[in-house]
Amino acid sequence: MQTRQDPHGRDRLIRLPEVESATGCKKSTIYKLLKDGSFPRPVRLSSRMVAWSEVAVQRWVQDRIQGVTREGEGNCHA
Repeated sequence: MQTRQDPHGRDRLIRLPEVESATGCKKSTIYKLLKDGSFPRPVRLSSRMVAWSEVAVQRWVQDRIQGVTREGEGNCHA
């Protein structure tokens, strides 16, 4: 999956629906993985709003793909 960075190579912030789409995980699983320390930490945008680095999420996805290739399982269905 290709990230949508700008031509200058900058990262962008993505909200939960896009994180769910990119990972195949639902909100409850994402927050469980966060609690376990095995998912990228979000960036707080306001008192009630967070977003994730698209690059960090895509790196996490690629790590899961590599894990499936090596070990035969991923981490999304925790």
